[in-house]
Amino acid sequence: MARFYSLDSRYRIYPIRGLLGYFHLLHDAARGEAVIVDTGMAGEMPRLARVIEQIGLGWRDVRAILLTHGHIDHTGHLAQIKQLTGAPLFAHPAEQPHINGTFAYRGASRVCGALEKFGRRLLRYRPACIDEPIHPGMELPYWGGLRVIHLPGHTHGHCGFYSSRFELLFSGDMFASYGLTTHLPPGFLNSCPEFFDASLEKVNKLSPRQKIPNHKF
Repeated sequence: MARFYSLDSRYRIYPIRGLLGYFHLLHDAARGEAVIVDTGMAGEMPRLARVIEQIGLGWRDVRAILLTHGHIDHTGHLAQIKQLTGAPLFAHPAEQPHINGTFAYRGASRVCGALEKFGRRLLRYRPACIDEPIHPGMELPYWGGLRVIHLPGHTHGHCGFYSSRFELLFSGDMFASYGLTTHLPPGFLNSCPEFFDASLEKVNKLSPRQKIPNHKF
């Protein structure tokens, strides 16, 4: 049986383990539907398919894909999942160049750009279009309600998704967690680090009881 976090009898979080971290399937049992937050990079599709089958859903019961940002380790299966589910992609419009592989990296983050370019070639990556542009404070009608929290720093359009019901923030790559330590992503992965301080202050004011990052080991 797939591992999950049960927040109450209705809402569950299924972490999907991949090569470089996790993405998450959020199950709403009462409505018989799910949403996916990010889509991993490589090798996760069999795990995702098993989870969907085990909880009694089909691909078309996935109602939306929520993207924290457009780096390849979050968009690797995006085109395939969109095709299987028919679900709309919700993302900040500033992330479309990242999804497309056309973002102009500068400074130290050019290392990130080079790694992504190599990954796209290796994985035969296919981009996808944003269907529903998101904006700060936008309320999404999934999983009991999720609010868009704009957290630039890692990328310009990086966003988290906040559940006020559970005081829980899906924080994308705002943070990385390794064992007992939590920190910002390495500098060469951040295309606009000058915004991190303001984003950290925003998270502190929000004061979620739980933060769920994509990279945790």
